[in-house]
Amino acid sequence: MHWLWVLIVGAIIGAIAGAITSKGKSMGWISNIVAGLIGSSLGEAILGSWGPQLAGMAIIPSIIGAVVLVWLVSWLLTKVKS
Repeated sequence: MHWLWVLIVGAIIGAIAGAITSKGKSMGWISNIVAGLIGSSLGEAILGSWGPQLAGMAIIPSIIGAVVLVWLVSWLLTKVKS
């Protein structure tokens, strides 16, 4: 049951990151989950696990990590297409 919560929270974090970077509509729900989970791991590794936690993920560092990840991936994809 824990993994279900992790996926749900990861999807929400990825959706928030997509909304902040205005890339959420083009990402899709699977990409939102992946961005949320990977961004959460990166954010917590770099910034630590401070602030409120949900499903074992620190919300604020997770959102910051996911925003940076979404921005970086969209920037790289734009450069590759050019």
